[in-house]
Amino acid sequence: MDEKLIQRLESAVSRLEALSVGGGASLGDGEAAAALDPSIIAFDDLRSQFVGRVCTAAEKIGGQVLDVTKIVEEAFEAQRELLIKIKETQKPSMSGLAEFLKPLNDVIVKGTKMTEGRRSDFFNHLKAAVDSLTALAWIVYTGKDCGISMPIAHVEESWQMAEFYNNKVLVEFRNKDPNHVEWAKALKEIYLPGLRDYVKSHYPLGPVWSATGKVAVSAPPKAPAPSRPMPPPPPPASLFSSESPQASSSRPKKGMSAVFDEINSGKPVTGGLRKVTDDMKTKNRADRTGVISAGEKERRISSPSFSKAGPPKLELQMGRKWVVENQIGRKNLVIDDCDAKQSVYIFGCKDSVLQIQGKVNNITIDKCTKMGVVFSDVVAACEVVNCNGVEVQCQGSAPTISVDNTTGCQLYLSKDSLETSITTAKSSEINVLVPGAGADSDWGEHALPQQFSHVYKNGQFVTTPVSHSGG
Repeated sequence: MDEKLIQRLESAVSRLEALSVGGGASLGDGEAAAALDPSIIAFDDLRSQFVGRVCTAAEKIGGQVLDVTKIVEEAFEAQRELLIKIKETQKPSMSGLAEFLKPLNDVIVKGTKMTEGRRSDFFNHLKAAVDSLTALAWIVYTGKDCGISMPIAHVEESWQMAEFYNNKVLVEFRNKDPNHVEWAKALKEIYLPGLRDYVKSHYPLGPVWSATGKVAVSAPPKAPAPSRPMPPPPPPASLFSSESPQASSSRPKKGMSAVFDEINSGKPVTGGLRKVTDDMKTKNRADRTGVISAGEKERRISSPSFSKAGPPKLELQMGRKWVVENQIGRKNLVIDDCDAKQSVYIFGCKDSVLQIQGKVNNITIDKCTKMGVVFSDVVAACEVVNCNGVEVQCQGSAPTISVDNTTGCQLYLSKDSLETSITTAKSSEINVLVPGAGADSDWGEHALPQQFSHVYKNGQFVTTPVSHSGG
């Protein structure tokens, strides 16, 4: 018997058993009936078929890949519970919607924390899985003014965000490990066609709330504190924002809006300020002086190479990975003892220059500012991620150069690297300089498009880059 059919039968039997025990210990009559709704049964089929496949592939890999896959499985389980509750709950207000969706949002926030901090060897797996969970936000669609696209389009758009990293997994492990390739393919099929076809069949216009069900309970207001405690740290950004543009005028204003409101209110601007007496002024204080001692000046000059993130590093780890971290103000960094099996990871460097003399397998530049990197040849790819104002020069050949979430990047290509494939995402101010035709010719500078125009023609959208001229 077909394995998928067996899974569907087992799922149906488990639901019938829950009903046979008088509604079950945890299911009410309405909730038990909702669990047998065709849309819920179809969602269970989606989980067993597509989510089950990616979990099977993750178990063969283990480690962080398995951990993040469990987050994906947990998120789909949380969405199933919400779909059941929607069928017996009246549509909440915008403030109550965030509280209603909190279980799903908590899972997604937990997954987001796995991608923070220092990048691991499976960073692309983590980003692909966590970014894909944005597709589950289709459940908050309440109309054209809710801030997201319609459910089917939202699922497709969300996967495009995750596909950038998913493709990196396919390229990296294409000839290395078929389990990783299977995992990446299975992850994509969860959303395309899995979740997209499910939403298209059952919720093309968004979730349908009950007209006569119970009212969703909002979070109780917090009692005012008797004293003045320190303000709590800001909570993690919520994927499901309950604030609408129309409601912004009724919220307490923050930042400069509050400042201008205070100025325009007619109240004395300096009413709450304390008066500065003569003994408070710096010029009248004996313990303050503008003279810097020689010892203090020497300490200030000798400390630019240490950042708050940690001590500077330039070392080869386990014979395979060069790590260059937290280098600040160092213009003479050199890696000269490397081979094609080693990779180079550059993290948290600022105002420095690194030369890589020799062929390496992969180069990653992560969270660097005003950093210059010069390399000879790279076997796989050179990646620039989360950077600001970096310059990268290829003196030999590089099959692929990718720039992600970066502002200001100058790429210098040699004659041997003119056929390099350059991929950019969420980046701006990307310029590529290529050598001229002659030996004494000037470099030619080309700005890569960062703005695109989409026009609907002949049944599909045609995308073209937008160019600007001074004519």
